[in-house]
Amino acid sequence: MTSLASRLTVRPLDPVADATLLHGWVTDPKAAFWMMQDARVEDVRREYAAITAHEHHHAAIGLLDGKPVFLMEWYDPRHVELVGLYEPEPGDVGMHFLVAPTDTPVHGFTRAVITAVMRELFADPANHRVVVEPDIRNDAVHALNEYVGFEVVDKIEKPEKDAYLSVCTRERFEQSAAVQEAGR
Repeated sequence: MTSLASRLTVRPLDPVADATLLHGWVTDPKAAFWMMQDARVEDVRREYAAITAHEHHHAAIGLLDGKPVFLMEWYDPRHVELVGLYEPEPGDVGMHFLVAPTDTPVHGFTRAVITAVMRELFADPANHRVVVEPDIRNDAVHALNEYVGFEVVDKIEKPEKDAYLSVCTRERFEQSAAVQEAGR
């Protein structure tokens, strides 16, 4: 049987072509922690044009059997997002992800997405550790992070939020994935 995570792929984000799609995702009430609730389509296009043009910040659209279902961002924390908030190690990569809103949720889908995102990041041998900084109030994402092997290492204050700085090594992710696979 094909796992859900194995059916997920990514493609480069096109800030012009994807702006309307992304607008629907980032302004959905379930995306409150994305902090773009009042964004207009043009704001989303401008934000993602800046990200895709940035040397140290990247974005992709995640697909399930070719249909857009999630957003993935990754960045170099030495230059973006976490500058001055922690001491990055060689091979650190920062990550954000957002699952598209749906009226027909599939059990385990968000876990499959975060697993696919982590696999995508660790497919690059230069990435040794994934770093995230979710809002301390985002209990759902903390559970997802723990599921794939993240450990909270510090509470940090960012301009827009208080966050739990969390890291996941390649080894912890592989151990977590093996445990999840054995539990099927």
